[in-house]
Amino acid sequence: MYQGFWHFSHISYDVFSVEAMMTMQNTFQAQPTDIYLITLPKSGTTWIKAVTYAIVNRERYKNSTLSSHPLLAYNPHKCVPFLETEVFGKTSVYVDGCLPRLFATHIPYTSLPQSILDSGCRIVYMCRNPKDVLVSLFHFTNKLRDKSRCQMAFDEAFEMFSKGIMPYGPYWDHVKGYYNFSLEHQKNILYLTYEDMKEDTVNRVKHIAEFLGYPFTKDEEARGVVGEIVRLCGFKSLSEVNKHGDFREGVPNDAFFREGKVGDWRNHLTDEMTKVLTQITEQKFHGMDISFEVGAHVRN
Repeated sequence: MYQGFWHFSHISYDVFSVEAMMTMQNTFQAQPTDIYLITLPKSGTTWIKAVTYAIVNRERYKNSTLSSHPLLAYNPHKCVPFLETEVFGKTSVYVDGCLPRLFATHIPYTSLPQSILDSGCRIVYMCRNPKDVLVSLFHFTNKLRDKSRCQMAFDEAFEMFSKGIMPYGPYWDHVKGYYNFSLEHQKNILYLTYEDMKEDTVNRVKHIAEFLGYPFTKDEEARGVVGEIVRLCGFKSLSEVNKHGDFREGVPNDAFFREGKVGDWRNHLTDEMTKVLTQITEQKFHGMDISFEVGAHVRN
């Protein structure tokens, strides 16, 4: 663990590693115009990357044919780099990249480079029902598991998750960190849930655009630009584009797309498992306005 959270320990910066993060804390320089998309793994990361990329770059591609849009050719993870890897692999992106610089990360609040917190940049944080995070992480992990090893049993995945053991976990501490930060810095962080994004995607996309300083004009809304972005970044479109190819060696593009549903945990968790996770969540989030009920809140 590092600063209270689970991380990989690996000397290669081709993977998310605690070594990379520690170095980045001391060297990365944020800019006021930067945009950071922060999630836990399996909490809608691919989706929020696609949506934000499409919003910020819509003028750039408005005269392009639909088939030439990057999101119809590349995995969203290629369009929006992760801080944990790109800071070492492609330093020029940080120096010479187009403005605004758009990055994503799973790093907990306590481990963010101080320059990000001090820069006044915009942060979008999206979290998801822990039960659905567990199920999605379970399937994702087994999809990437070396074929020489046995598949992880769901009981094992549940035990680890309930103890807080997951990449960048414990889940509850990660969510609480950014929740508390959002209370104190409402101008700089948009705190939303995967469930609200699924329930009212059009209005959430408009909200994100306004928060980032890229609001849709009345003309754009009349021309259906918001709906075009919603369709472009929808599960059906993204999963079709990413049926083939690899994000990186050993990580096929289609590993990032399974169901994309709200409430799939009901097909996996026993009553006892549900009770345990509900109790942990209620205890950890006691006194906090953190809910995964649709329409509960979107803070900004």
